[in-house]
Amino acid sequence: MITIYSDDHRYQNAQAELIDGKLLPPYENPRRADAILSHLQQSHLGAIEPPKSFGLDPILRVHDAGFVNFLQTAWAEWSAQQGNHDALPLTWATRTMRHDRIPETIEGKLSYYSFDAGTPISSGTWQAATTAVNVALTAQERITQGAPSAFALCRPPGHHAARDFLGGYCFLNNAAIAAQAFCDQGADRVVVLDVDYHHGNGTQAIFYDRPDVFFISIHAHPSQSYPYFLGFEDEIGQGKGEGFNRNYPLRIGTDWLTYQPVLAEALQQIQQYHPDALVVSLGVDTFEKDPISEFRLTSRDYARMAAAIAQLNYPTLIVMEGGYAIDEIGQNVVSFLRGFEGLS
Repeated sequence: MITIYSDDHRYQNAQAELIDGKLLPPYENPRRADAILSHLQQSHLGAIEPPKSFGLDPILRVHDAGFVNFLQTAWAEWSAQQGNHDALPLTWATRTMRHDRIPETIEGKLSYYSFDAGTPISSGTWQAATTAVNVALTAQERITQGAPSAFALCRPPGHHAARDFLGGYCFLNNAAIAAQAFCDQGADRVVVLDVDYHHGNGTQAIFYDRPDVFFISIHAHPSQSYPYFLGFEDEIGQGKGEGFNRNYPLRIGTDWLTYQPVLAEALQQIQQYHPDALVVSLGVDTFEKDPISEFRLTSRDYARMAAAIAQLNYPTLIVMEGGYAIDEIGQNVVSFLRGFEGLS
């Protein structure tokens, strides 16, 4: 299996996120992708190649132009006023407040275009985020050229980023942009299967009213875990998209015995939809030792998960999302990829 990767991920190297009432070093940091790359190089699963550049057009097919412009200019505005430290929002437009006015100041724009204080913007954020998109699109292109599967080693991740806001370590939605590219290049039906511990709220929101992209997510129950306000069972899509959104929220402590039958049901949904392409948002933060998640999957379970997905036999793009147990993240990702290739 070909892997697409770029060292440019290291441009996203913020100093702190607000978590549990403290400013702490971000769990989402360059060591994640470096560890995965190291294990891939040792595994000899296939070629590791750099991305091409696809410009802004594919991004603007998914994201609001004003939001994209904000991401392009945020650091320059912030550093000019606040200095050379990470940019984080302070307030959010919540109930009773207006959502139809975009503030003029950078502090207000940060609040408008963010939904948490755990996704710092730094000097290299735009470079890293756009390169992650190019990684996903290069892998997607390989599939349209005939490859049965490809792995996009994206960092920063993307599935929490919606059309016009960032959050959850995500700035641009790599998986959604790749899914849209499949549609733009002739696919009538695409599935995005999200197996990250956290619900892919951004991907769901982007495709919620569309029948051509079926979003399916297996994740921690939002009544117990981030992002808290999306990912419930009764969210099934709306308008033309009704019936093409499916959430499987699971309780804290979920292990493979609980996870496997839910995965089987999700895969059955995919078979019935019969997509032209499958995008897997791969998060390995479902791991039993992940520092910010509370499922109990093991390294071996990722091979089992991938083998089950591979049996669907659809052209499959695997896009890297979360996973924060640095010592094991590479092992877990390689376990998944080997399982997908039938090597485990």
